[in-house]
Amino acid sequence: MENGSILVPKINVAENDIVQKLAPEEQAREIINPVKPRRVWVKITLGILLAIAILLVYNIISGLLIYQKTTKLVNGAKTLSETAKSQDLAKIKTEVGNTKKLLNSVSGTYKLVAWEKFLPFVGAYIADGSHAIAAGQAGLDVGESLLTVIEPYADLLGFAGGQNVLGAKTGEETAEDRIDFIAKTIPDLIPQIDTISGKMKTVQSEISQINPDRYPEKVQGKAVRAQIKSIVDTVNETSTFLVNGKPFLESAQYLLGMDSPRTYLLLFQNDKELRPTGGFMTAYAILKVDKAKVSTVTSNDIYALDAVYKSSVDAPNPIIKYIKGPYILSKKWRLRDMNWSPDFVESMKVVVPAAEDAGVEDIDGVIAVDTQILVNILDVIGPIGVPGFGNFSTEVSPECNCAQVIHELEAFADVEGPVIWDPITGKIIQRPPNSDNRKKIIGPLMNSILANSMGQPKDKIPGLLQAGFKSLMEKHVLFYLLDDNVQKAVADFGLSGTIKNYDGDYLHINDANLGGRKSNLYAYENVEQDIQVAGDGSVTKTVTITYQNPEKQDGWLNSVLPTWVRVYVPKGSELIAAEGLEMAAEPYEDLGKTVFAGFFQLRPEGVAKVTFKYKLPFKVAKEYKLLLQKQPGTDGFLYTVNLGKHSEEFKLTTDKEIKIEL
Repeated sequence: MENGSILVPKINVAENDIVQKLAPEEQAREIINPVKPRRVWVKITLGILLAIAILLVYNIISGLLIYQKTTKLVNGAKTLSETAKSQDLAKIKTEVGNTKKLLNSVSGTYKLVAWEKFLPFVGAYIADGSHAIAAGQAGLDVGESLLTVIEPYADLLGFAGGQNVLGAKTGEETAEDRIDFIAKTIPDLIPQIDTISGKMKTVQSEISQINPDRYPEKVQGKAVRAQIKSIVDTVNETSTFLVNGKPFLESAQYLLGMDSPRTYLLLFQNDKELRPTGGFMTAYAILKVDKAKVSTVTSNDIYALDAVYKSSVDAPNPIIKYIKGPYILSKKWRLRDMNWSPDFVESMKVVVPAAEDAGVEDIDGVIAVDTQILVNILDVIGPIGVPGFGNFSTEVSPECNCAQVIHELEAFADVEGPVIWDPITGKIIQRPPNSDNRKKIIGPLMNSILANSMGQPKDKIPGLLQAGFKSLMEKHVLFYLLDDNVQKAVADFGLSGTIKNYDGDYLHINDANLGGRKSNLYAYENVEQDIQVAGDGSVTKTVTITYQNPEKQDGWLNSVLPTWVRVYVPKGSELIAAEGLEMAAEPYEDLGKTVFAGFFQLRPEGVAKVTFKYKLPFKVAKEYKLLLQKQPGTDGFLYTVNLGKHSEEFKLTTDKEIKIEL
C-alpha cells in the first residue's frame, strides 16, 4: 500500500531491459529512410560523376560537329580571300554569300554548347565563340552592303564584273575621268553610309566583348593572342573610319571644288629634317582645285616667303638656342620655323597669317605633304620624267641607301651656307651655288606627278587609291581648312594632325631636328613603356626612347642630329626622374597635356637613350586605357607596352588605342 495502489499489479523489470522510447517523428524517419548517411553521399557523388560523363560525351559529340562545320567555314574563308584578289566583283559577291551560309551553319550547331557560357572556367571562352560568330555574321552583312555600294563604280575602281558606268571597255578613261565621276556621285553614297556604319557598330560591339588577354600567346608555335588583338584593333579602326566617314564625304565636294573653285596653300615638309608637324617646311605651292581637277598656280622656295615676311614675334627659346644661325642676328620668328606646335592646326594658325603678310592671298586652307607620299605614289605608277630635271623613281640609290627620288630631292633642296637678304630691298645678296634649284624643282615635279597619276589606266586605280589612303592614315598628308564645318569633318576623320583629348592615359612623342641636317633619313627610335599599377590603382610609368642611327657620317645628309624632344602625357602627371638629356626643361602644360622636354644629340652609328619616369594624375580600377598618337612625317617606329603579364609589341603607323583589363 505504501508503494502503490493495490489495484495496479507491480511488475519488476530489470534495468538493462528498459527500452528507450523514440518520438513519433523519429520513429517514422527510421522506418522511411533506413540508409546510412555515408551511402547517401556515395549516391550523390556517383550522380555528379554520371552527369559530368554525360556532359563530356555531349560536348565531345557537339565539338566534333562544330569542328567539322568550322573546317568548312575556314576553307570557305580562304576561298573568299583568294577570290577577293581576283578583283572580280560578281565572284566576290558569290563567295561572300557562300561564306555567310557556312557561318550560319556553324552558328546553328554552336547553339548546342552556347548555353554553357554560364559554366565556370570554360564559360567565358564559350561566350567568346558566340560573340565571334555574331561579329562574323554582321561583318559579312557589311561586306555585302559595301559590294552593293561600290558596284556602280566597279569599273572605275579597277574591279571586273560590275556596272561599266563610263563604258570604259578599252580602258581609255583615265584616273581623272574616274575621280571626276566619283566626285559627282558622292551625294548618292552618303545615305548608305548610315546603314553600313550601323552594321559595323554591331561587329564592334560583339568583338569588344572578347578579351584577348585570357588566351595564350602561342599555340603550337602560332600566335594566338596577337592575332585576336589585331582583329579587335582592325574592327575598331574600321568602325571609327565608317562612322567618321560620313561627314568627311559630305565635305568632299567642298574640298574638290565641285560647287566653287578652291585655292590651297600646299606646304612641302621635309620629313628627313623632322619638325613637329612632319618636317621642315622647305617649299610651297598654290593649288587650284576646280571640279576635282587640280592645277598648280605657282611654286617657290619657303625662303622666298621669309624674304618678304617681317616678323615681330620672338621665336620659341629652343629654336633660338639650338638653330642659332639667323637667330643670332635677330630672335624674331622666321616663317619657315613656325610649325613648332605638335598640333598641326595650332601651327597653321600661326603660319597662315604670316603667309598672308608675305603675299599669299585668298586661300581656303592648307595641305601639307611630306616625301613619303611621293614614294607611295611612285611605287604604283613607276618612274616618271620631269622635263629639265631627269627621271625619278623609288629604286634604291647607293649614294644614300634610300629611294632615288629622295636622294634627288635632297640634292636639290640642300643648301650649304646662309641665304642673306638685303633688309631694305628684300633681294638676296648672298646664297650658296645650288640654292636657286630648290624652287625650280617643286612645280615641275608636282605637275609631272599629277599628270602621270591622273593619266593612269584603270588597272592602276586601286593601287593609287591605296597609296593615297595609306598616306592619309599615316599622317603624310595633313589638312587645315578655314571653313569651320569642313575642318571639323576633316579633324574627326583624323586628317588634321590634332592633339586629341582623351579620358585615360596618353602619350605623344614629338621630335624636332634643330640642326638643319637630314639625319632623320636614317635615324629611328624604339619606345618602351613599363606600366606599374599599385594596389590602390595608382599608376607609375617609365617611358624609354632609344634612338639609333646605323649609318656612317657622310658630311652631307648624315651627321650629328640635335633633337628637341617633347613628351606629351596626361595633364597633372608628376615627373619622378628624367635621364639621357643634355638639357632638361621644367615640366609645363600645353594643349591640355603635361609636357616633359629636353635636348640631346644622336651621332651617326650611335645610340641615344632618353627615359622619363612619372606618375599619372589618376587611378585605374578594372581597365587601363592608353591612347598613342603618332608624330606626322615619321615612319612606323617600334612600340612596346608592358603591364604585369600583359606585353605587346607593334609599329606605330597611325594613332592607336590600347585597352587592358586589370
